[in-house]
Amino acid sequence: MLSIEWVGLIKIPVVIYAINFAIAFAIIFLERKNPSATLAWIMVLFMLPGIGIFLYLLLSQNISRQRIFNLSNYEASILGSALKDQIRHIQSGGYVFTNREAEKWQDMILLHQRYSKSFFTQDNSLSVFTDGLHKFDSLFKDISAASHSINIMYFIIKRDKMGQAFLHALTQKAKEGIEVRLLIDALGGRQINPSILKDLTEAGGKYAFFFAPKLKFLTMKLNYRNHRKLVIIDDKIGYLGGFNVADEYVGRSKKFGNWRDTHLRLTGSAVQDMNARFLLDWRFATKEHLLLASAYYNETTDEGTSGIQIVSCGPDSRRSEIKRGYLKMISSAKKNIYIQTPYFVPDASIIESLKNAIFSGVDVRIMIPCMPDHMFVYWATYSYVGDLLESGAKIYIYKNGFLHAKNICVDGEVASVGSANFDIRSFHLNFEVNAFIYDGKEVAKLEHIFEKDMEVSEELTWEKYCQRSLWIKFKESMSRLLSDLL
Repeated sequence: MLSIEWVGLIKIPVVIYAINFAIAFAIIFLERKNPSATLAWIMVLFMLPGIGIFLYLLLSQNISRQRIFNLSNYEASILGSALKDQIRHIQSGGYVFTNREAEKWQDMILLHQRYSKSFFTQDNSLSVFTDGLHKFDSLFKDISAASHSINIMYFIIKRDKMGQAFLHALTQKAKEGIEVRLLIDALGGRQINPSILKDLTEAGGKYAFFFAPKLKFLTMKLNYRNHRKLVIIDDKIGYLGGFNVADEYVGRSKKFGNWRDTHLRLTGSAVQDMNARFLLDWRFATKEHLLLASAYYNETTDEGTSGIQIVSCGPDSRRSEIKRGYLKMISSAKKNIYIQTPYFVPDASIIESLKNAIFSGVDVRIMIPCMPDHMFVYWATYSYVGDLLESGAKIYIYKNGFLHAKNICVDGEVASVGSANFDIRSFHLNFEVNAFIYDGKEVAKLEHIFEKDMEVSEELTWEKYCQRSLWIKFKESMSRLLSDLL
C-alpha cells in the first residue's frame, strides 16, 4: 500500500499535466495564435513539464484584442478626416509631390495611409547617424538648446556613465522650466528606479514606466515591450532609430566593442507624427489627459523635400503594419534589396517574398552580426539566412563589432529605418516605430553606408554554410523550432 508521501508525489506530475492540457486548450481554442506558434507552445509545454508552464506565464499573453491606445471621438474625427482628404488628393492626381521617388511609390504611401493610418509628409530633412558618440553629441546639443518641451521614449536606459549623463542633461533642462517627459519601458529600464529619477522630478520633470509590473519586485513578462526609441524636442526636432541609452551603444562594452547602429535626426512635419506616437504611449502609461491633436497644432518651418511616413505597430493590433510595409517594398523591388538587422527571424510571408525577388533577378543582400546577444535568436537567424543563401541571396557577416541597425533599402528609391527588426518579435510582440523614407538622395546615403559596411564584413557563401558542424546544425534546428516564441 502506497504511503501518503508517495501519493503526494504522484499527484504533482498529474497536476502539472492537467495544467498543461488546460493551457494547451486555451492556446488552441481561445487565443487563436498562428499554427506555428501554437505548435511551438504545445511542444514546449509537454517536452518541458513545469518549466513550460513557467515560460508560458512569463512570455505569453494575448493583448491583440485590447485597444490600449484609444482615440477620443473628437480626435478620431479630426485626424480621420485629415487623412481621408490626403488620400483623396493623391488618388485624384491633385497632390503635388516634391520628388520623383515619392510619386513613383505612391501606391505604398496609400497602403500606409489606409492600412496603418499614417500621414504622408514631404517637407522633411534628415541626418543619418551610424556611430553612437556622434548621435548622442547631436542629441545632447539639441536637448541643451530646447526652449519649451522634451518628450523622450527609450526601451533601454542604464545606470552607467551614458545613462547618468543623459538623465543629468534632462534634469538641467527641467530646472530651466522646460517641460520634460521621460517614458521608459519597465523591462528595458529595470536599472532605473524612482530614487535615480529623484533629481529629475524635484526639478519639475515627469517620468513613467511602460507596462510596469503590478508588484514592484515581481518578474515581469518578457513580451509586449515598448521597443520604440523616440525623442521630440520643441515639437520641431525628432530622433528615431536603433540606439538606446547605455555605454555599449557608444562602444564602451568589452563584450560588443564597436556598436554599429542606425539613427535618424528629423525636422519637418514628420516630427508631428512622432510626437503623436509619443503622446499616445505617454497617455497610456500615465493616464494623463493630453489631447493628441495638440501634436499637430505647431506649424513647421522646415524646407526639406524628403517624403516620410511614420509607421507604428504593436501587439495591440493584428495588422503588423511595419511588416506590411516591408512586404510591399520587397514585392515591388526591381533592382536591389539591402537589409541590415541584428535578428533575422522572419515569418513565411517575408521569406517567400524575398525568394520571389531573388528568382526575379533582384540583388538581395542581407547583413547580420558576427556575434550573438541572444543565443537562440542568433542561431535561428543563421538558419533562416541559410534558406535564402540556397536561393541565391548574398549574406554578409558584419565583423567590426556588433551590428544593431534595422534598415531596408530598395532600388535606391525608398527605405525604412527604425526600431523594428526583421523578426517575429518586432512584427507581433513588441511596440515598434519606423520611418519610411521616399527620397533617392537619402536612400543613396543609406545604400552607401551598407556598401562601406560590406568592406568590414565576411560574405557567407553557400559552400561555407554547408560546412557547418553537426552541433551548429542542431542549435539551428532547435532555435528554428522555437522561432515563433523568440
